[in-house]
Amino acid sequence: MKAAIYSQKKDLDTFLYLNKFISELALRDVSVVLHADMAERLKFTKDFDTFSGKEELRQKDVNFVFSFGGDGTILNALTFIQDLEIPIIGVNTGRLGFLANFSKEEIFSELDAIILDKNYNISKRSVIKITSNDDANIDFPFALNDVSISRKETTSMITVESYINDDFLNVFWGDGLIISTPTGSTAYSLSCGGPIISPANDNFVITPIAPHNLNVRPLIVKDDTKIKLTVKSRVQEYTLALDSRLYHMQVGNEIMIEKAGFSLFLIKPKKFSFYETIRQKLLWGNDKRN
Repeated sequence: MKAAIYSQKKDLDTFLYLNKFISELALRDVSVVLHADMAERLKFTKDFDTFSGKEELRQKDVNFVFSFGGDGTILNALTFIQDLEIPIIGVNTGRLGFLANFSKEEIFSELDAIILDKNYNISKRSVIKITSNDDANIDFPFALNDVSISRKETTSMITVESYINDDFLNVFWGDGLIISTPTGSTAYSLSCGGPIISPANDNFVITPIAPHNLNVRPLIVKDDTKIKLTVKSRVQEYTLALDSRLYHMQVGNEIMIEKAGFSLFLIKPKKFSFYETIRQKLLWGNDKRN
């Protein structure tokens, strides 16, 4: 069995922790492949096998990807896992951790269940795909959380003309627009007033960012729809964000958003509950009146 290891951290504590983790995998006859940039940053010896992107990961015949960090680390891991359907195990060394559900301590006690007993659940997460007139500007046109459009280098509003399956929806005036998956419903969309959606649902959320018209509200649509957007602004460019990756796009270009033909597979503990997670992470019930 083989496992890939990925982290964006570069401190001594991470190096020492990963060395201990790799030793635990070796005791279970699991060999490891380290992300090349991570291995260089943390100064691992050259004795370890490494990978940089999707094709190398495919050739290594990896069974699992262990991601050490926060949810942002898992979002970045999508760029090299892509459509390989290799399950990812998120170990939370960050803050909220909606996606990275194993703690640094808990993962050691769960290794036997994951590796030896295959005693875990898999959560299938939908991915957004975008196409544009300016595709050459986008190196990886996919997002796990959300696609967001926002103004660039201006304090003026932008307008986003939107269509659902070629049916006109609205012209959104404001700071921008977010198209979110259920996974991303607890991220940027939530901070802009969007609803929380269980990952098991097949939906997109369209959430306006600081809309000029106060009666404009978030809209939930089926994820088999195609969303077409065109942006107008007083400046020549706007910002397109795919998860944490930013691109500068020319106004007037048409963007098409749809569900990707592949998903990301997250390994969860058997005891995992989405509703318990949001209750804990969002501090629901932590009120003296309760």
